[in-house]
Amino acid sequence: MLFKATTVGSALSGALSALAASVDTTLVAKAIDPCAAIAGQKWVAPKDVRACFTSFKVDPAIKANIIDVSNKTLAFHTSVNFEKLAPEPFSADVHEDLLADFARITRTTYPSEFELHIDMSRTLKRLNDGHCVYINSCFDSVFLSFVPTPLVFLTDAFGVQNVHIAPEAFTVASAEFADQIDVWQTALPGNLKGKLSTLSGAKVLLINGRNPLEAVDANALITGSFQGLGTRQNTFFATYNLGSGGFTYAMGNFGQMSLPLSDSVTLTIQRVNSRTIDTITLPYRSRVATTATWTDTTSFRKNLCVAQPGTNGVDLSGADLSRRDQPARSISPVAKFQQQPNISPTDRQRHAMNVILDTAPKLDIALPPVLTPANPVVGSAGVAQFFMLDDKKTGVLALGSFSDNSFDGLERAMLSGLQNLKSAGATQLIVDVTGNGGGFICLAHWLHRIIVGPKSTTFPQAGLDTMARAGPLAQLVVQRIVENNADPLDLLNFNPLNWQFPNGTHFTADHDWLQPPVKRVINGRQDAFSPRMADQCQPFDMDPPAQALFNPKKVAIVSNGRCASSCSLFSITMAKKEGAKMVVVGGRKSVEQQYCGTVGGQSTDFSDMDTEIKASTTVGLKNNSLAPPDFLTNSVQGITWRLGFGVQNPNEPEEWQNHPADVNLPLTAEIVNNPFAIWKQIAKTVL
Repeated sequence: MLFKATTVGSALSGALSALAASVDTTLVAKAIDPCAAIAGQKWVAPKDVRACFTSFKVDPAIKANIIDVSNKTLAFHTSVNFEKLAPEPFSADVHEDLLADFARITRTTYPSEFELHIDMSRTLKRLNDGHCVYINSCFDSVFLSFVPTPLVFLTDAFGVQNVHIAPEAFTVASAEFADQIDVWQTALPGNLKGKLSTLSGAKVLLINGRNPLEAVDANALITGSFQGLGTRQNTFFATYNLGSGGFTYAMGNFGQMSLPLSDSVTLTIQRVNSRTIDTITLPYRSRVATTATWTDTTSFRKNLCVAQPGTNGVDLSGADLSRRDQPARSISPVAKFQQQPNISPTDRQRHAMNVILDTAPKLDIALPPVLTPANPVVGSAGVAQFFMLDDKKTGVLALGSFSDNSFDGLERAMLSGLQNLKSAGATQLIVDVTGNGGGFICLAHWLHRIIVGPKSTTFPQAGLDTMARAGPLAQLVVQRIVENNADPLDLLNFNPLNWQFPNGTHFTADHDWLQPPVKRVINGRQDAFSPRMADQCQPFDMDPPAQALFNPKKVAIVSNGRCASSCSLFSITMAKKEGAKMVVVGGRKSVEQQYCGTVGGQSTDFSDMDTEIKASTTVGLKNNSLAPPDFLTNSVQGITWRLGFGVQNPNEPEEWQNHPADVNLPLTAEIVNNPFAIWKQIAKTVL
């Protein structure tokens, strides 16, 4: 018996060994490697993404590199000392001491690289400056997390404001998330199971057991991007935008998250035409949002976490002078997060930009057809679409960005579309810049000029005087360019040939324009800046009309406050110089609504500043102790390189001057996220 038992045991052991050998080794790998578990998956649970992210231990050298690059790059950021404590009306919202926080981060021990990233990201977001953002493509928007119930903030017939699930929520979710909708249908409790469509339009009474406005305010503390509290509150809610391919739908910070920080949300709601109070819990689901691929932790780190082509700058000296036109420049990681359509490398080189960054890229989720404006006027193209309202006197320019696939194409579209509206009988104009994140600076000048015509406010420039920061390293870069001809092809921002004085006189090639620096004391700190300077936009690439196309007093510019960068430059000059009416839709009645967000003057990022420094490697600037080293990580550090002076207070930056809306148009269930209905209401009540 003993012999037989041993024989049977040996046979069983052999069979089990054979079975084990036949098991797919990838399943075993996924069981022990959290990044392998989410490899190749379109949809996963947020907790599984977090398991991958939190498995990366902090490498002290990597941590030191991130802080060093960001800290030294911010020496070029014009606003560091202003943002230590912004003046009214933003003193309560912008008061971040970056130097102190970088010291704190250096001292802090983190359980994982993911926690380090969250601290770095939120530290920069506390500036509420959408130009000065820290992004790491190892974590940010690798997966985007969604729930199918985007929210809106509505005002009823009695003037009472409440949070609601968007009336169009199920239409959007069933189209965009068709392969995941059953998960949410099944998650609903009891008699609601399978009835996700009945939640659309419901009043939200509680979010995770608390007043929904508490969630709105909590999000406003960490979302960043905009100085104005009202605008940051509005980012919680769904809205629309116009992209190169048509009108799109933005889910808002509640409906979409760029990091996998929430597994589910519990809503207490009252559905439309129902007296019943329901409590539901919906899971967040994470959808892959990167084209990079991986099979395990090693390949994940290699393909997503280390510096990629374009992360760092390039040396434009000598044989490398042509590299700015190479693909490495066009696929820079910063491009994914700039809130504008993809632009050509040639346009990126030729034209200065002022565009906001966000840790989530712009998406092409479709605005439902029933909400999408139809029958655009001839001349509409890409992000510039033109419409005539039924009153036959109100023209509309829906402008989703100041950038598009072609600079020249957008320039032509702006002119031809407005001329066609005027020819069709339009005597007043609505410009809808909802969700416009900026773009090419000279196109903001161009649109201002063609609307209001030639006058003192549009010539020699239609924008703002600006200043750059004149730190010691910036002064050295200009000195090398001027003295050593370090930029013979005129590709660098610091080259004097790219700038002019506010009176239209061009800088000369030998003008060391950061000498002497203009010294200022800001929030108790010594700082230095360039003299006043201006963009070289005029003469424009094409001839503008000799006369104004519209009376600026009959122009209304409308948004939800999410108008930034070049969009802000355009809106501010139209409002403060020309008297155009500013309209913000939505937002709390008790909070002043700003008609624009981050202003800046020209934005850029570390990779471009690194190129400025590397262009002078022959004289050792990259090895200078003030120069940031190359990023070791797949990171972006954005900055405001030039800051615009104010219109009404011309000696201080426009960034922190007040931009209150003339009209705060309440959103109702009938007009929310319905551009045409909003335009008709503005034409009726504002113009």
